[in-house]
Amino acid sequence: MNERIRSKEVRLIGENGENHGVVSTSKALNMADDAGLDLVLINPNQEPPVAKILDYGKYKYEMAKRAKEAKKKQHVVDVKEVKVRYKIDVHDYEVRLKSVRKFIGQGNKVKIVVMLRGREMQHSNLAFDLANRFLKDLENDPIQVEKKPILEGRNVTLYLAPQS
Repeated sequence: MNERIRSKEVRLIGENGENHGVVSTSKALNMADDAGLDLVLINPNQEPPVAKILDYGKYKYEMAKRAKEAKKKQHVVDVKEVKVRYKIDVHDYEVRLKSVRKFIGQGNKVKIVVMLRGREMQHSNLAFDLANRFLKDLENDPIQVEKKPILEGRNVTLYLAPQS
């Protein structure tokens, strides 16, 4: 490791976790050299900085392993989109409802879009009725309404999220 410890003294932790107290940096470097290990700054913001005697290669490997494990456990929340027309058939509606439940069950957010084309804009109230029908049918499910049905351009959109 090329980076130098600029402080005159450090709070030293030994290779087995024992506390050596505050010692001069040169003494700490000698102790690490004698053990055939490295002196690594653990907390440089403290006064005096905390340093530990350890194998730097092994330390880097352990940190990378922990980071990889943490990344594996996190779930990225996607916004899934379900598009429908206000003239949707009963069976198609049930299929879309089932997909919304599946997406919410997976922990994703859902954007329901009721599309309006051409002269259908005059019947935007029917699109709002359909969006509210989704809300009514999902009221017993663990969902949270992020954004109530709203007219955005030529579409009525509704945002749902899993209950926190």
